[in-house]
Amino acid sequence: MNFFKKIFSSEKKETLDKGLEKTKSSFFSKLSKAVAGKSKVDDEVLDNLEEILVSSDVGVNTTLKIIERIEERVSKDKYLGTDELNQILRDEIAALLSETNSGDASEFEIPANKKPYVLMVVGVNGVGKTTTIGKLAYQFKKAGYSVVLGAADTFRAAAIDQLQVWADRVGVPIVRQQMGSDPASVAFDTLQSAVSQNADVVIIDTAGRLHNKVNLMNELTKVKRVMQKVVEDAPHDVLLVLDGSTGQNAFEQAKQFTAATEVSCLAVTKLDGTAKGGVVIGISDQFQIPVKYIGVGEGIEDLQVFNKFEFVDSFFK
Repeated sequence: MNFFKKIFSSEKKETLDKGLEKTKSSFFSKLSKAVAGKSKVDDEVLDNLEEILVSSDVGVNTTLKIIERIEERVSKDKYLGTDELNQILRDEIAALLSETNSGDASEFEIPANKKPYVLMVVGVNGVGKTTTIGKLAYQFKKAGYSVVLGAADTFRAAAIDQLQVWADRVGVPIVRQQMGSDPASVAFDTLQSAVSQNADVVIIDTAGRLHNKVNLMNELTKVKRVMQKVVEDAPHDVLLVLDGSTGQNAFEQAKQFTAATEVSCLAVTKLDGTAKGGVVIGISDQFQIPVKYIGVGEGIEDLQVFNKFEFVDSFFK
């Protein structure tokens, strides 16, 4: 099952390798200790592997799934050498990601039959939501699409100003109102503006507070309903941004947001500063939501389309 072919440019792959360096070195130092002195995969190696995957923030349920699959191969092959463990782990993790349709793309693209393609972005404050929107706008514009941003996180003046900074930096129009304005009204104006400009992509920022899930749910439902008055099937995607460096906390946020609104894809940020990159695998599997983008550095180019083959290759390089 060796489907690890080169997809990314060497520069992009280098950024990914560097961004996952902490996760990889932590994982492999633990793995080499687990198999030290062992030539075959036995129960003790599997127990150690289970512990390593859980401590790498892959999550308990996903870890058990991976261990189960390896156990099946062990019982089928009778003898499985520890030197084969890396390749088997690569294969099984890529297979898991395939089940959620994660990481099939390699470029920043939008669906051919959606114009404007409307992306609503959700996530708590501090996870890199606004930065992710700015970098997405940059990447879409670079790919030749016209982009309009909507500052519907009207709860904080800083969120509106921060999005304005990104709009200016990338050179794309932004629709904004005063702090405290109705978020649905901002979303409505943004879509009207995008339609009149014949724009390709609309990215709507939303408030990142979770203290009251019912309020959040009502607000996001209203934003969606009002957008549909302009573009009847909007939003085409709801992107949840999660901070990969928070590990298990990211699971909790995913749980809260998937309960509050229909999340269709994920962006996992800040993977370069952490050894918790396994969270990408666990969250995608546990919530059965595809990972679409990952943040592997602070630069404007460091938001990448998530590609499972490239990710797993960097993880196990």
